[in-house]
Amino acid sequence: MGLEHSIRVCLFDMDGVLTKTATVHASAWKQTFDALLRALSARDSRPFQPFDDVKDYEQYVDGKPRADGVRSFLMSRGIDLPEGKPDDPPTAETVQGVGNAKNEAFNDLLRTQGVERYEGSVRYVQAVRAAGLRTGVVTSSANCDAVLEAANMADLFDATFDGNDLREHDLLGKPAPDSYLAAARALGVEAAQAAVFDDAQAGVQAGRAGNFGKVIGVDRLGQREALFEHGADVVVTDLDQLLAAAR
Repeated sequence: MGLEHSIRVCLFDMDGVLTKTATVHASAWKQTFDALLRALSARDSRPFQPFDDVKDYEQYVDGKPRADGVRSFLMSRGIDLPEGKPDDPPTAETVQGVGNAKNEAFNDLLRTQGVERYEGSVRYVQAVRAAGLRTGVVTSSANCDAVLEAANMADLFDATFDGNDLREHDLLGKPAPDSYLAAARALGVEAAQAAVFDDAQAGVQAGRAGNFGKVIGVDRLGQREALFEHGADVVVTDLDQLLAAAR
């Protein structure tokens, strides 16, 4: 499986590792941020510079909890919005309102486009389960259950830890290791006995910060070197490669 014998649990990020929802997230972020940036440009007479759904997505929002992604991107543009409240409407020009607008856009795209899954990842998860390892999903998305059900993958995992759990337990999101550590504890192992699989720079950084037994970067966007720099032990373009290497 490309893992040490000491590994008993595999913890997978969802978007970009298991499911092809990273592009849906990127589209939803672009739709949301571009609408805000246009409004601010018209009101403040500032040039309109659209959200880059590759570079800005990777650097500022990929793998982070929704509100952290909003704050990170707005800071990069020198935009300061009030925090607001979690139940702010999507029209509110607050951090929480922008986050809710993104979530609304994502769910609209989810309904219209559906969810694809990475079949190589499905085969890998099935293989590690057949080998007796336990599996979990760790994602900052608050839509974890809906996405896994839509992708017909819900029965492949022993536990999930998502954005709703982060808020409930008041934990920091990636690149902090909190979510991965909480998932490992829920599955009854120490970090050294678990492997982390993530496609985001923030995700592999979280795995390294948590001192996990193995941190595997999944390069879907041509960021191999950046994944290594942020803490990956191994980088593959598809989890199938780990199975092939083990043969």
